[in-house]
Amino acid sequence: MQTTVFEQVNETVYHETLPNGLQVYLVPKQGFSKTYAVFTTRYGSIDSHFRTRNGEEVHVPDGIAHFLEHKMFEKQDWDVMHEFSKNGASCNAFTSFNRTAYLFSCTDKLEANLNLLLDYVQEPYFSDASVEKEKGIIGQEITMYDDNPDWKVYMNLLKAMYQRYPINIEIAGTIDSISKITKEMLYQCYETFYHPANMLLLVVGSFAPEAVMELIRNNQAAKQFPPAPKIERIFPEEPAEVAKQRIEHHLPVGIPKCMIGFKEKQCGLSQEALLKRELATKLLLDIAFGTSSALYQKWYDSGLITENFDVDYSGEQDYGYSIIGADTPDPDRLAEEVKLGIETLKQSGIAEDDFERAKRKKIGQFLRSLNSVEFIANQFTSYKFNGNDLFSVVPMLESITREDVEERMREHFLPEQMSVSIVRSASPQE
Repeated sequence: MQTTVFEQVNETVYHETLPNGLQVYLVPKQGFSKTYAVFTTRYGSIDSHFRTRNGEEVHVPDGIAHFLEHKMFEKQDWDVMHEFSKNGASCNAFTSFNRTAYLFSCTDKLEANLNLLLDYVQEPYFSDASVEKEKGIIGQEITMYDDNPDWKVYMNLLKAMYQRYPINIEIAGTIDSISKITKEMLYQCYETFYHPANMLLLVVGSFAPEAVMELIRNNQAAKQFPPAPKIERIFPEEPAEVAKQRIEHHLPVGIPKCMIGFKEKQCGLSQEALLKRELATKLLLDIAFGTSSALYQKWYDSGLITENFDVDYSGEQDYGYSIIGADTPDPDRLAEEVKLGIETLKQSGIAEDDFERAKRKKIGQFLRSLNSVEFIANQFTSYKFNGNDLFSVVPMLESITREDVEERMREHFLPEQMSVSIVRSASPQE
């Protein structure tokens, strides 16, 4: 078992690669009452086109990763949720664009819950009847998301920015696409993407690392797995240009919703370079549009934005985008104000005081977040799958200069890379 000490943030990570390829990470947090475990596969909604272990090219229906996540909770003769509940644990799961995670939190019976987590995720059971039943359940979920203005304004922004790359496709798919899912497809996707060599297990909380690692070793040694398949994902080539500059959708909302996105023009970064780009962009967004910025105060005081104004950045090796969003009575004006504010900042440059303040703020926020086992569990795997360590964020933040952030401003905030998504109630004449 390898031990890595991150002295700057006072964290220790224990790591071991098991014979079946499973990556196990343990982060003990002495004095915490809650322990959190997450079992994650590098498989998400974008992974619908791939080659199987025998070289066959497969294109499965949109939404199948999310469908598979739902079906993992169903067993032939026992109830996963009930078993966790008996052990005093709370369990859940989620599917994102590039990963599926199964998790639980508990204050007691960690050993029983950990064995349960590993066992139910590694014992799939699908039947024709249960698959058909699930289509109706997920169909209702899809309909609910279609009527959710917050989700709609976000997904429409991705559709506006991306022409071909599959993050412009709904994670849950469509009612039509999930109608094509079969039991055989689910097993095929499971066998391709749920091999331990494509997965990561993280446990964070109050426990003895040696004892927990031994429990995991024993659990995995008792199971038989075929050789790890070589996973070959197939993605379309994404043009640098946005698909559309603007998408407007009508839903009954009290005040219009607006999201402005900036699509990365060039991708392909990995590991430390990817982490640096993410953190520099988040610093830039805070300096330009954060709650202490002049633009935020101006817009808020004038009533152009409300308290739910937010900015964020999402960056992966194959895609990346910034989002600036708010409820606003005048979405078109907000979009123009964002463009104007960026151009003004490009001309004036970033003040050193503003840069240092934003950096201290980000470091402080991150250090406070490490008091949450949920934050560590949910962020750790995301960074690890990109070849980075969550606990390397602070030294990377400290290394970023004002010049780095200004360079990000020039290369990322490009008018031609900007898209706008608006959701508002239909006008009376419509």
